[in-house]
Amino acid sequence: MATLFVYRMLIVFCLSLCLCCHHIHCSVTYDRKALLINGQRRILFSGSIHYPRSTPDMWEDLIQKAKDGGLDVIETYVFWNVHEPSPGNYNFEGRYDLVRFIKTIQKAGLYAHLRIGPYVCAEWNFGGFPVWLKYVPGISFRTDNEPFKRAMQGFTEKIVNLMKSENLFESQGGPIILSQIENEYGAQSKLLGAAGHNYMTWAAKMAVEMGTGVPWVMCKEEDAPDPVINSCNGFYCDAFTPNQPYKPTIWTEAWSGWFTEFGGPIHQRPVQDLAFAAARFIQKGGSFINYYMYHGGTNFGRSAGGPFITTSYDYDAPIDEYGKKLGSKTEGFAGLIRQPKYGHLKELHRAIKMCERALVSADPIVTSLGGFQQAHVYSSESGDCAAFLSNYDTKSAARVLFNNMHYNLPPWSISVLPDCRNVVFNTAKVGVQTSQMEMLPANAEMFSWESYFEDISSLDDSSTFTTQGLLEQINVTRDASDYLWYITSVDIGSSESFLHGGELPTLIVQSTGHALHIFINGQLSGSAFGTREARRFMYTGKVNLRAGRNKIALLSVAVGLPIREDDDSVNHFDFIAKLIMIFVIMKNVGGHYETWNTGILGPVALHGLDQGKWDLSWQKWTYQVGLRGEAMNLVSPNGISSVEWMQSSLAVQRQQPLMWHKAYFNAPEGDEPLALDMEGGNPSRISLVKRSVTSVCAEVAEYHPTIKNWHIESYGKPEEFHSPKVHLRCSPGHAISSIKFASFGTPLGTCGSYQQGPCHSPTSYDILEKKCVGKQRCAVTISNSNFGVDPCPNVLKRLSVEAICSPTTSTTMQPNWRG
Repeated sequence: MATLFVYRMLIVFCLSLCLCCHHIHCSVTYDRKALLINGQRRILFSGSIHYPRSTPDMWEDLIQKAKDGGLDVIETYVFWNVHEPSPGNYNFEGRYDLVRFIKTIQKAGLYAHLRIGPYVCAEWNFGGFPVWLKYVPGISFRTDNEPFKRAMQGFTEKIVNLMKSENLFESQGGPIILSQIENEYGAQSKLLGAAGHNYMTWAAKMAVEMGTGVPWVMCKEEDAPDPVINSCNGFYCDAFTPNQPYKPTIWTEAWSGWFTEFGGPIHQRPVQDLAFAAARFIQKGGSFINYYMYHGGTNFGRSAGGPFITTSYDYDAPIDEYGKKLGSKTEGFAGLIRQPKYGHLKELHRAIKMCERALVSADPIVTSLGGFQQAHVYSSESGDCAAFLSNYDTKSAARVLFNNMHYNLPPWSISVLPDCRNVVFNTAKVGVQTSQMEMLPANAEMFSWESYFEDISSLDDSSTFTTQGLLEQINVTRDASDYLWYITSVDIGSSESFLHGGELPTLIVQSTGHALHIFINGQLSGSAFGTREARRFMYTGKVNLRAGRNKIALLSVAVGLPIREDDDSVNHFDFIAKLIMIFVIMKNVGGHYETWNTGILGPVALHGLDQGKWDLSWQKWTYQVGLRGEAMNLVSPNGISSVEWMQSSLAVQRQQPLMWHKAYFNAPEGDEPLALDMEGGNPSRISLVKRSVTSVCAEVAEYHPTIKNWHIESYGKPEEFHSPKVHLRCSPGHAISSIKFASFGTPLGTCGSYQQGPCHSPTSYDILEKKCVGKQRCAVTISNSNFGVDPCPNVLKRLSVEAICSPTTSTTMQPNWRG
């Protein structure tokens, strides 16, 4: 009873301490091992969720999913261009309500890492800088330049003071435990020499003097001055060490995937490799990992950076970009969990947390277990012991001897032993299900499409101007639109040879980016575009001119403003002996991308006339910013009613090159996220689809490491073996309708293509159907007794299963059953 009383008193004391922290000043410091929150060293897992890339209604559910996935911290950039769209005019509403976002993090009981920048890159338009900044007299971005430093400090102070006014720093009882100034500046600092170094040290000093009471970090900046912590970004950061021995080892961006560009592949990073990278970082002394991204979200509106970054910023993150329908009655409507990435990382986090006391108390003792194998052992004075057994061989498994016991290590894997004896997790052994996602017809009634022609025959004289020569696009548009018309005319004599059977003349247009449509006398003559790697391009095409005056209209299109001088690029993740080896080409992250040009700067010339070449670059050009449909705000409900629309079936027959299309539809039944399938091109072929989990797979071996029922108090004691289980779960509103494949034995193949192997229990299908069909989720124990008899004695067996998920109603669903 006395022990129970002390235990209860201890809980009351701990709860009181946590509650008081919201009313008194709390401290965040650091030493060489970790961040210290209220004097306690912490191993922290963080995830990037950018508030403008989701809606406020999604935030709470996204953050809760992150917490459920084992995260301690939510990280976000702060996006200057959305908060200060014009000098001194601020916007913190809707998706830009930063205070609400941070308070939502606090409500969930998580910490926050606020990366103020204010340069963020993030594949965000203009790297997060407002375009008006480019036109501040005498400015030069991200260098020892007074106009830039003055503007940067002003915005940084604005954000810090806003956070202070709401008591959001941990020193005030809030959730913010870290802040970042600048972003990936190291390479640029070296390139600029003294000017870069002076700017970097100024930025660090400026940030520290703001007195937030929490540490500041600079990522990819090895010269970060004290007390600022330098940190690592990349696919792997196990080779990283901070620039001072008294600073903690922090990974601010562990890339969970990669962004997508128009025309490029959709990159995916296997969770086995991501978990390996994270475990390797921890085993070598790392104490803070932030997954970039944990939920990537969507680049709404014109926020995508460029050139050629897609509106999707899914990033192959553990929580995908899709949200359930607004008003859904089921488990939230923010992002679908991507399995197995979400679940496997969750198990990693649990395993590492079991090692936390040892990890923050000691340095590892590293011993060799073979040519490519190592053990990292952490032992504390209080008796805690944790070990990491690593196999760096990318092709071959290894059997190693550690502490007089044998352990099997798959290729390119790390096993976690929180008591230096029992394996609870291996990075290459995935025990959670794989969810197969498909875009299925939504069976929603799409009312007939209507269209509106963009009038290109006449201009709005009130919004045009004429000048000599070609102008840079952004200098004209000031980013008010992605479109700029360049219009001129040429007079063609009636005696020209091409008018009498000769070859048509050729128009050549040199563009600095990013896309171009050519109209001759109101008719589309051709189009061209660059790429992310080569945004500059040349259009060459025959033009059908007539005798007399001809109007040449060039519509230049910007596809996102530059985000840095030279962009990172990454190739495919290549399979090598069941593993993914990731190769990254890191290019300079520059500071003077504000000098980049966009649009048509020439030459523009006609070739093939009787007079030879006719250079049009320096004649008079008329300019109009944007499209008529933009000016009439046709994308809003009010704007739609301001024009007359015609049936799209008739509009398509007229083959007009620039058209606006609209349609209404009734939301279909169900809670699945909805999307538009645009592959049809013709609006009548555009359809509404829903993102659904159509099947779930799992493959677990007899002796799969398990954390289930593990008690940390059993340090040093042999654990009773707990048989692993296969867990299957369909989305809410769906149930397992059938078992497509089941085999307990030695099955072959992968999810979607399983096959029976030489060893197979004939009861496999019956057991799975009995325990899973008709249920939303089920669990099946992997043991010989559960399947009747041992189908192949002395052989390591596994259970592979693929189940089909189908929509259901609450009246037809059976209760969930485990066994």
